[in-house]
Amino acid sequence: MANWHPDRVRRGIKASLTIGKGRGAQTRQSLLERLDAHRATVPSVAVTLEDRVRAICMALPEVTEKVSHGAPAFFVKNQFVMLWPDGHHDHHFPHLWCAAPPGAQAELIDTEPDRFFRPPYVGGRGWIGVRLDRKIDWGEISAVCADAYRTVAPKRLAALVDAPER
Repeated sequence: MANWHPDRVRRGIKASLTIGKGRGAQTRQSLLERLDAHRATVPSVAVTLEDRVRAICMALPEVTEKVSHGAPAFFVKNQFVMLWPDGHHDHHFPHLWCAAPPGAQAELIDTEPDRFFRPPYVGGRGWIGVRLDRKIDWGEISAVCADAYRTVAPKRLAALVDAPER
């Protein structure tokens, strides 16, 4: 089970559920207690910035990852996100370059210049740069990546991704 995680299992267990039969039967509570005990014994796995961004992008329909200029890049027919975990050019901090809908670049840079910037090369096409060297709101990063996806994906695929709540 590749996507197994105690929290995912925890959410899927119904409150009144009895698991198993006979003497080995467990209530939901005893199973949750065992899961918590197991989590305490498993060393925590460091999740890198790259892992988090990869999980967000690869969850979108028909996305592929390629290495471009030595860094992870994500494509759906065309490129929509570029991750620079160690910075790039004059930006010596981790950041993303993301395709953006028309007008988003100017609005984001004007309203939050400490978090968003105009990246070199692709900034002229309306892409945004997103700083990842501060406290990261992963829900926001997920929304930015989904917007980037919808910006470049074929209409058939873009329609499969929920529209942003605004």
